[in-house]
Parts: sequence; structure tokens; C-alpha cells
Amino acid sequence: MTAPESMTRKRSGGRTRLFLFGAAALLVVAGAFFSESLCPYDPYLQNLGAALEPPTAAHIFGTDRYGRDLCSRVIVGSRASIFSTLALVAVITSFGTALGLFCGWARGRADTFLMRVSDLCLAFPCLVFALAVAGVLGGGLHNAVLALAAISWPKYARIARSQTLAVRETDYLKAARLAGCSAARLAVRHILPNIAGPILVTAVLDIGTMMMELAGLSFLGLGAKPPMAEWGSMMSEVRGLLQTVPWAVFAPGLAIFAAVLVFNLLGDAVRDELDPKMKGR
Repeated sequence: MTAPESMTRKRSGGRTRLFLFGAAALLVVAGAFFSESLCPYDPYLQNLGAALEPPTAAHIFGTDRYGRDLCSRVIVGSRASIFSTLALVAVITSFGTALGLFCGWARGRADTFLMRVSDLCLAFPCLVFALAVAGVLGGGLHNAVLALAAISWPKYARIARSQTLAVRETDYLKAARLAGCSAARLAVRHILPNIAGPILVTAVLDIGTMMMELAGLSFLGLGAKPPMAEWGSMMSEVRGLLQTVPWAVFAPGLAIFAAVLVFNLLGDAVRDELDPKMKGR
């Protein structure tokens, strides 16, 4: 097999993986959006007479301590878990990219100050810092998202700044400036499209990480509050019963595992497609 044929086959295989994992991720998101319609039972209906039942044909994941069907709660909990994560990643990507682009273009004291702030955020372990911020905000799913957003943007700001510095002195950008393009037009039409690849890859790979951290905050009582169905909160409700009713913990845990796996595989496929260094491998 010649080198060009090998490269063509690798690219074709990479695009097939991207399509398959993209379709799987889209299916997960669609399932979360229509979760209420997919539930076999009311996820909030209590039946204390059927509490802590093991998995059966009627309740394939069993029931929790209030007799609620765990399969229905896992399905409806996907909406809070997945859409909160996607909103979080969208916020930190947009804010961090805009800030990094501004710093890379403007330079000066503003760049120095904002990068020192990002250094301060990066100096602390992400989840520990998020615990502190969420504790100050008072818990709740929205506050957990805000806490993670407050400490997760520096990564994107750093990437956007470094990429902006790399392209700001290129010939095509100098030509655009000589043609009279405004700073805003240069940023949106010429810089952003050329730095979007690494940022997009980082964002997709970050979905799984943010999902686990958001579930971790809920598990520790600083995220979603009962009776809201959310995977981390559901695991927290029955963590003391792990040895006696393990299915109540495993059901949301397996949901987190499956969702994170799908988005991580999608992130790897996006990286292989967009990263020039990976295309030649």
C-alpha cells in the first residue's frame, strides 16, 4: 500500500469514527431532550410499599428508598446532567475564548492582569476551588454551574491567547489591516476561524470532565437538590446503602459512565480530524 493510499484510508476511517460517535452523542442529547416522554413511569411518583426493590422486569434498574422507578429517574435525570454540562462548556468556551482573543490582540497591562488572574485560578485543583465557590454561593444546580464556570475559563483563555499571538503577525492579517478592516472584523472574520480548531477540540474533550465534576458537586450536596433527578444527586441519596442495595447507586453511575464515554470518544474523533499533527499518524 502506498503512502497516499494509507493516508486516504486513515482519513476515511477517522471521518467514519467522527460520524459514528457524533451520531451517538446526538442520540444521547436527543434522549435527554425527550426524556420525559421516554420514562416508563412517573420519575417523581413515590410508592413506599415498593421501596428498594431489586431489578425486575417491571423495574429494570429497581427502585429507590421512596419506591420511585430508578430507570425513569435515570432517564429524566439526563436532562439536568447533560444540558447543564453543555451549557457550562458553552459558557466557559465563549467567555474564555473572547478574553484570550482580547488579551492576545491588545497586549499591555490588561493582558498582564488577566493572565495573572488566570494563573491564580489554575494554581488550585479545579474541583477543590469549585467546592469553595459553590459553598459560598450556597449550592444548587445553577450555582454549581456558576462555580465550575468561574474556575474553568482560564484554559480556553490561554489557548485563545497563544493562538492569537501566533497569527496576529501573519501576512494575511497584515494585509487585512492595510485594507482597512476594523479590530472587531479582524477578530471575527480572520483570527477566530484560524484559532477555532484547538478550542473546539478542547471544548468537546472537556464535556466528559465537566459532567463528572458537576456530578461530583451534586454528590457532595453542592449541586442539584432533591427531589430533582440528577445523576450525581441520585448517587448521593443512596450512598449509605451501597452494600445492601447496590443497584440504586450503580444505575446513575452507569449512566454517567456511558455519557462520559460517548463524549470522550467524540472528542478523540474531533481531535483526530482537526489536529494537523494527528492526521499524519
